[in-house]
Amino acid sequence: MDWRAYWKPLVAGAAGLGLLWVAFVMDRRVPLLSMFDLGIHELGHLITRPFGMVVSFIMGSGLQVLVPFGLAVYFWLWQRDRLSSGLLMCWGATAMQDVSVYIADAPYRSIQLIGGTHDWWWLLGRWQRIEWADEIARGVWVTGLVLGLAGLGVIVVPFAKQVWDAMGRGPAIRVAGPTRVRDPRPPA
Repeated sequence: MDWRAYWKPLVAGAAGLGLLWVAFVMDRRVPLLSMFDLGIHELGHLITRPFGMVVSFIMGSGLQVLVPFGLAVYFWLWQRDRLSSGLLMCWGATAMQDVSVYIADAPYRSIQLIGGTHDWWWLLGRWQRIEWADEIARGVWVTGLVLGLAGLGVIVVPFAKQVWDAMGRGPAIRVAGPTRVRDPRPPA
């Protein structure tokens, strides 16, 4: 078996696992990628400002999450590139983990902001639901983890099947069905 044929799924799988490990196990922001997420977050505020403050505050975090998952859908449906789609899902999961930390901080406002108002403090305060911050953050965190693991599965499962087939394993159980012998006489 020539392992050089498998370098792309190996690299994508390692990268996806690394992203999820940093975000969900180490509970840290992914270096460099988190700065890109911040730019997308701020762009979300900027482009939705004409639609009002509520939409603008929501779409900072919203665009931060929608961009990677939107790209994942694009690569899955139009490019038929499962590796890229899975890796983008892992990125989206890290963005969701980052947003969950921001939401959980709403009652405390201890995160250093680049300026302006804490989005989630403003939103939850406006709706008089600041006590919901932990539950919302937990839901976003869990959803991100599930989607990230699904993205990792999109990368790993086809690769594992390909390796399994290349090793000549095939299905573990082969069931032969009954064989029908055709009667050579013409029907009456």
